[in-house]
Amino acid sequence: MADHEYRVWAPRADRMRLVTDGASTEMEDVGGGWWRQTGPAGEYGFQIGDDDAVRPDPRSRRQPRGVHDLSQTFDPAEHAWQDGEWTGRRLAGGVVYELHVGTFTPEGTFDAAAAQLEHLASIGVTHVEVLPVNAFNGTHNWGYDGVLWYAVQEQYGGPAGYQRFVDACHRAGMAVIQDVVYNHLGPSGNYLPLYGPYLGDERNTWGEVVQVREPEVRRYIVENALYWLRDMHVDALRLDAVHALVDDPDDHILEALTVGVASESAHQGRPLTLIAESDLNEPRLVTPREGGGYGLDAQWSDDYHHAIHVALTRETAGYYADFEPLGALAKAIERGFFHDGTFSSFRGRDHGSPIDVERMPSWRLVVSAQNHDQIGNRAIGDRTVDVLDDSQLLVAAMLLYAGPFTPMLFQGEEWAASSPFQFFTSHPEEELGRLTAEGRISEFAAMGWDADVVPDPQDPETFRRSILRWEELGSGRHAVVLEGYRRLATLRRDWAALTDPSLAANRVVVDEEARTLRVTRSGSLRIAGTTPDAAHDGRGPVDMLVNVGDAVWEAPVPLGATLLFGTSDAVALDDAAVHLPPGSGALVALPTQP
Repeated sequence: MADHEYRVWAPRADRMRLVTDGASTEMEDVGGGWWRQTGPAGEYGFQIGDDDAVRPDPRSRRQPRGVHDLSQTFDPAEHAWQDGEWTGRRLAGGVVYELHVGTFTPEGTFDAAAAQLEHLASIGVTHVEVLPVNAFNGTHNWGYDGVLWYAVQEQYGGPAGYQRFVDACHRAGMAVIQDVVYNHLGPSGNYLPLYGPYLGDERNTWGEVVQVREPEVRRYIVENALYWLRDMHVDALRLDAVHALVDDPDDHILEALTVGVASESAHQGRPLTLIAESDLNEPRLVTPREGGGYGLDAQWSDDYHHAIHVALTRETAGYYADFEPLGALAKAIERGFFHDGTFSSFRGRDHGSPIDVERMPSWRLVVSAQNHDQIGNRAIGDRTVDVLDDSQLLVAAMLLYAGPFTPMLFQGEEWAASSPFQFFTSHPEEELGRLTAEGRISEFAAMGWDADVVPDPQDPETFRRSILRWEELGSGRHAVVLEGYRRLATLRRDWAALTDPSLAANRVVVDEEARTLRVTRSGSLRIAGTTPDAAHDGRGPVDMLVNVGDAVWEAPVPLGATLLFGTSDAVALDDAAVHLPPGSGALVALPTQP
C-alpha cells in the first residue's frame, strides 16, 4: 500500500506516535505544534505523549467504526465527479429545503435521499440544506453532537455516499447547503483537547466554547469550510448559532470565513454562499465587508417564523408573546426584523438592530414557517399540522413563497406530514443519556410546557417516530396541501414581483381589529415603469391577502384583477372583491396602468 503523509497539530504533546497496521512509529516535531510521519494509507490513529491509547485524527476524513476508533484515510479526489457542467446557483430567488438524512427516508441514507430529488423539484426547491452529517457517537442524532468535523457519519453512507448525493443534487439542478457547527463540540468522542487548545474557558449553552481566537483553531475551521466547498463540491454552508462564537468583533472568525470562501469562489468560478443562523438580528453579519460588515451572504430571521406562527396558531407563550399583534408580521415584512432595537419581553432587554431597507436585498434573510429547531425544540416535537387546517397551512406556505425573503421549507411540511420531529440521541454512555433527558425537561420550563409529555431522547422510538412517511403523499389532506405547494412554486417562478429583492417596494396594510393583512408586491421593475401588458406576462404587481380573523373578509380589488391562488376552494373573486373566509389567503394579480 502506498505511503501517506500524516500530519497532526498537537502542541500539548511532547511526543507523538503514529499507529498503522498495528505498529507504532515515532513522529517528527516540525515546529509550531505540528508533527509528521509517513506510513501506509488505511486505518490509523495517534498516541499522544506517553499514553498508549490510540486516538482518532482531529482531521479524520472517515471513521468506519465510530468516533472512538481508528480513523481511515480517504481521498475525495478519487470520486469520479459527474458535475463538471455545474456552475452553481445563487441564493437570490431560491427556495431552500431543510432535511435530516437519517429521518428523511426510512433507509436514512444519502442514496435514498437522492431518490426523492424529483419530488423536491416539483415544489420549486433550488437549494437542499442538509443538517449536520459530521461524525457523532451512536447511530442516530440530530447531528449537532458531532466531534469530527471532516468525517461523514457512516450510517448515512460515509463520505463516498455524500459525494454521490452532491452529484445527484447538481444533476437535478439543485445546490447543496451543508449545515456546519463551529461553536461547540459534542459530549462524547471529543479528543481534541488532548491535542491542543481547541476549547476555551468560556461556556455557551452546549458546553465549552471553541477557542476561535487561537490561530491554528481558526485555521482548522476555515480549512474545514473549504474542504466541504472545494473537495466535496458543496455550494453553501449554513453556520450554526454564530451568536455563540466568542471572538473579537473587529477581527471575527466570520469575516475570516468570508475572506477564505470568497477566494475559493473566485478560483472555482461559481457562487459559494455563507448563511448564518443567528439570534442577534444584527445586519452587520450580512453587510458587505466594504461597508463595514462581515460579508456573509445571508442569515436566518426567526422573527418571521414567530410572527407567522402566532398569527395562525394564536400561541403566545414564551418568546412568542411579543408577536401577538398582527402588526408584528406586517413589520417583519416591511422591515425584515420585528425586534430591531425594540424591547424583547422574553429576553428582558432591547434586542436587534434595524436593517437598511433601501439598500439591503430581502433575499439575505432566510425564513421559515417550520424548521428543525422550531419543531424539534417543542415539548413533543409537534408540527403545525396538528393545530392548523389545510387552508391555514397554505397561508403559511403562501407567506413563504410570495413573501419578500428566501423561503426555507422543513422536510415533510409540503405534504402536511403527520410524523413529528422530536429531539433524539443515541449516546452509548448511560449517564450522558440520563443527563441529556433531564436537560431537555428543564429547558421547557420557560415555555410553560408539561415536562411529563417530553419524550426520552434516548428511546429508539423517539427517533423512529420522526421518520417521514412517504406513503402519505398521494392521499387525503396530504395531497391537497402538496398540490398547493406545487402551485405556489409555479407562481413564484412565473411572477417577478414575488422574487423582487426590494423591501422598500412592498406596501403593507394591516387591520389589527379584523386581523387582515394586505401585502402589495409591486417590485422594483414596477416602480421603474412597466408595460401595459405586464399583468399577462408575470411582470405586474401582486397582492397577497391574508385573513387570520374570525369573520369573512371581502377584500376590495380593482377591476381587472385576477385570482392566481386561493388557499381553499372557498376563496373566490368577483368584480370588486376577493371573498376570504377566516384562516385563508389569496394571491391576486393586479392590473397595470398604461
